Amino acid sequence: MRYNRDPGEAYRRVDFEARVHGANPRQLVDLCLEQVAGSLGRAIYAEKTGDNAAKSAALTRAVSALTALQMGVDSQTPTGPALIQLYQSARRTVLDSALRFDGAKMDTIRKDFLEIRQAMMGH
Repeated sequence: MRYNRDPGEAYRRVDFEARVHGANPRQLVDLCLEQVAGSLGRAIYAEKTGDNAAKSAALTRAVSALTALQMGVDSQTPTGPALIQLYQSARRTVLDSALRFDGAKMDTIRKDFLEIRQAMMGH
């Protein structure tokens, strides 16, 4: 078994797991939105510094968070189909960036999800 030796990653994982445990649905959505934005920010930084492993890990976390968001949407609500389309489009763009990284697109998605998060939380 290989152990992750990055203390920052270990801290993020423990923090994430602690926040998920006991969170209500709204808090889980907030956490996923935060994970999308934060992971894309880390991917952009990793690309600039040439750290392909960190970029790949960050993109994987972003895809996981987008998948969780999409799975949590009730398609029968008025906003359901639009949210599903948003999450699918963002996920597809992030996956495309795994092969051909586009920092500008990642930053646009990151900013969009920060804006959604702020609106949802009433900030």
